[in-house]
Amino acid sequence: MTKVPVGDQPPDIEFQIRDMLMQFVTKENCLILAVSPANSDLANSDALKIAKEVDPQGQRTIGVITKLDLMDEGTDARDVLENKLLPLRRGYIGVVNRSQKDIDGKKDIQAALAAERKFFLSHPAYRHMADRMGTPYLQKVLNQQLTNHIRDTLPGLRNKLQSQLLSIEKEVEEYKNFRPDDPARKTKALLQMVQQFAVDFEKRIEGSGDQIDTYELSGGARINRIFHERFPFELVKMEFDEKELRREISYAIKNIHGIRTGLFTPDMAFETIVKKQVKKIKEPCLKCVDMVISELINTVRQCTKKLSQYPHLREEMERIVTTHIREREGRTKDQVMLLIDIELAYMNTNHEDFIGFANAQQRSSQMSKKKAAGNQDEILVIRKGWLTINNIGIMKGGSKEYWFVLTAENLSWYKDDEEKEKKYMLPVDNLKLRDVEKGFMSSKHIFALFNTEQRNVYKDYRQLELACETQEEVDSWKASFLRAGVYPERVGASEAEENGSDSFMHSMDPQLERQVETIRNLVDSYMAIVNKTIRDLMPKTIMHLMINNTKDFIHSELLANLYSCGDQNTLMEESAEQAQRRDEMLRMYHALKEALNIIGDINTSTISTPMPPPVDDSWLQVQSVPSGRRSPTSSPTPQRRAPAVPPARPGSRGPAPGPPPAGGSTLGGAPPVPSRPGASPDPFGPPPQVPSRPNRAPPGVPSRPGKASPSRPESPKPPFDM
Repeated sequence: MTKVPVGDQPPDIEFQIRDMLMQFVTKENCLILAVSPANSDLANSDALKIAKEVDPQGQRTIGVITKLDLMDEGTDARDVLENKLLPLRRGYIGVVNRSQKDIDGKKDIQAALAAERKFFLSHPAYRHMADRMGTPYLQKVLNQQLTNHIRDTLPGLRNKLQSQLLSIEKEVEEYKNFRPDDPARKTKALLQMVQQFAVDFEKRIEGSGDQIDTYELSGGARINRIFHERFPFELVKMEFDEKELRREISYAIKNIHGIRTGLFTPDMAFETIVKKQVKKIKEPCLKCVDMVISELINTVRQCTKKLSQYPHLREEMERIVTTHIREREGRTKDQVMLLIDIELAYMNTNHEDFIGFANAQQRSSQMSKKKAAGNQDEILVIRKGWLTINNIGIMKGGSKEYWFVLTAENLSWYKDDEEKEKKYMLPVDNLKLRDVEKGFMSSKHIFALFNTEQRNVYKDYRQLELACETQEEVDSWKASFLRAGVYPERVGASEAEENGSDSFMHSMDPQLERQVETIRNLVDSYMAIVNKTIRDLMPKTIMHLMINNTKDFIHSELLANLYSCGDQNTLMEESAEQAQRRDEMLRMYHALKEALNIIGDINTSTISTPMPPPVDDSWLQVQSVPSGRRSPTSSPTPQRRAPAVPPARPGSRGPAPGPPPAGGSTLGGAPPVPSRPGASPDPFGPPPQVPSRPNRAPPGVPSRPGKASPSRPESPKPPFDM
């Protein structure tokens, strides 16, 4: 690593190089080659220092010793290469690279490798391990480590590839024998698409689909809500206003009597008022048909999403089915109008549920007595659920949610759904509800309850604003309030008319008032019968004339209409996105198959080598010594100084392998060559040890006095005990 910037290098060149190295060596699947020159002190190696920081267990570090041919005379790196000095778990490998002279002389790689091989075979310190030295052996080790890494990751990779293959295999099966221009394939695909569309449409209507939406209502569930919640609510919204109805009844009675003073209650007034009220039912009935048609068309579009690979077919199918639904719309609305006309044609006053004139006159007194006595029976709960009180929460710092219980008599709310702590109970008499526009920052839907007699509903509030998360919840609560007798505010009633009717009501004589009350009770009873009949017949009419008819049309006539559209090749033309997706799917399928075959070949043609056993790497603790200072012990330089004794005997080979000087380099963990028996010449030196290579120690070599090397200070004790 560069320590001092040279030339135009930035001042922080050392830190930039270190950061660049850290980006790679910190990865868990990165092998670290800790390269250190043999002619410098190994304890000062930056490579070993960085390797220790990122790989403290030494599982990824391989030591590489270079410049073995440039060491001082009489020194070698044998102890280092034998992994005795500063040992690493994966050991050290020595290499001899080309010198600058070799490069200038254009020495090729083969010649350099041959020279390297000759060096290790001819050097007396390295010849016994020449087969584990050199660049070719380093390449072999790295290749084996790469093989080990690949084999270790193969099981997980194989499982991932197999899962991907299984996920696309069923879809690819359709594409294996795919021929875009085959007419038989297009005909078969058309039949399959029509049949699938018919099945999906019927399942969405009947509610037995395999892909059930858990987030919102769809298909038949939304139509069911229209039949039993939205349509009854629309009927009640169109119901008569009480004061206006009584005024109309009084006008009708007086106009029927004319100039005469009537002694009896005229039945013509009843028939006139009933016909007027029945005609008002037309609007909510037609609105119900429109809402069902909208849901049917939306269901058709949902079902045709699976035809996205054939855009022309999808467009044509939507057009044909939607056109048929619009054709049935007119027939259904005509039938609904016929139901209303049938109700207008004859007033069946002999209906079993109709109270009659005698009962109508007694209705008022009976209702007042019942109200005065109170309902002693258990009150039926109409609905329970969470609602947010909106306007009260604003005054107290935020809206709050309560558990509401609605009965036919009152509306109560509690702190939670355990219904132990009741907050308030509000009677439903004289209550009505109106829609409230939600605020700019509010996402909830709001409706309000208010008193028709201009009284406070709750404490000092004229109206109670209740909020729900969705519009469906609001509609459901409104339908529940209708069952409790809380009707929506009538739109369009002018205050002047109401004031006029009030003054008129107070000016009526008692006999006219009794007649108005009688007709009012009769109209109420008969309109209940009409509403019950209409609410029963409307779903049946729409189901028969529209929904069931549409299902039959899709099953029996849709395919014929598609064939009559024209060219089938144009109709079944694939979209560019689908063709691209098919090609990508086939390429991925074949690539996965080939990858699994390659993994199988690797498993059968390669072997894994185990991780070397752990070594004592406590020597790395020495690197905590502050930089710029040498450790108290002698440097563990991988060098052995030449002995200052006469040369070895003529029969010995190579340099005399006698014991090193007392201050020599054997202090780094490698066992020294044994000295003569007896006390150590150096009282601070290591005790004699059993020789590691007894066959290599020549006999009769005298021990040398324990004086320090002239180039190294004497060490008081060995720093490492290997």
